[in-house]
Amino acid sequence: MQLFTLKAATCASAFLFMLVPATAQHQHVMANPGDVTWKDGPPSLPKGAQMSLLYGDPTKDGVFVMRLKFPANYKIPAHTHAVDEVVTVVSGQFNIGMGANVDPAQMKAINAGGVIAMAPGTQHYVQVNQETVVQLSTRGPWSIAYVNPADDPRKSQ
Repeated sequence: MQLFTLKAATCASAFLFMLVPATAQHQHVMANPGDVTWKDGPPSLPKGAQMSLLYGDPTKDGVFVMRLKFPANYKIPAHTHAVDEVVTVVSGQFNIGMGANVDPAQMKAINAGGVIAMAPGTQHYVQVNQETVVQLSTRGPWSIAYVNPADDPRKSQ
């Protein structure tokens, strides 16, 4: 019985040592709105967006949280993402429609405090009529694929 206990304790210790490097990489973040610093949005979004990375790294595997600020009259053509996304509207109004074809009549207005959760591959499009800030919580590496490749702003660079 003691041999079994010793082997189990050795396996548990080895498992904990494997976990320590992974958990040591996590960061502790506390930020008020005034602490958020903005920079130009990613090149995968139409020009005009700004971003602030709050947690993690969207270029690497793992959870990250990013805020996006869109100016008035900003649009993102129909697109998809490879992983689940949870979008929380921080301020303004986020108008979102589902599908490959942009139809303003089918868009739903999500107000500050509202949440949108989408499964991987969900086709959707966005329009904001006033400055709007959203918080994106998802997993990296982050990607966006436009339904119509000609809509991809990276193609015009």
